[in-house]
Amino acid sequence: MELSKKQETLLLIIWTQSVLAVIGSLFYSEGIGYTPCELCWYQRILMYPLIIIYGAALLKKDINIAFSGIILSGLGLIVAIYHYSLQKVTFLQSTGGFCGEVPCTVQYVNYAGFITIPFLSLVAFAIIFISHFILIKQSN
Repeated sequence: MELSKKQETLLLIIWTQSVLAVIGSLFYSEGIGYTPCELCWYQRILMYPLIIIYGAALLKKDINIAFSGIILSGLGLIVAIYHYSLQKVTFLQSTGGFCGEVPCTVQYVNYAGFITIPFLSLVAFAIIFISHFILIKQSN
């Protein structure tokens, strides 16, 4: 099946978002030196393969090979929502989640009072998930 220009553009947006998310996570850990918590690692595990999945779909111009991307991004969205909630919802902060060496509640950055690293991850996964969902709707 041939992709329309709009579908190809959405696929490019998804791939670009996954690349930016990976670069951002590497910047914070390798560039600045912030140690990722356990939930950050789970989000990375779910984000990093998306570059390859959506990159292959973009090169082959076939959305069908990217189906696993919506599953990974959906799971990543759930983990990111939980992680952000641990940081910002008071009664959840006392539980601390299940993180080990680095607490999941630590906020290395807090731009404008609400933009933390898990928030950035949440936005990235949401953009990918919603864009893929739109892509599926357009394919039908």
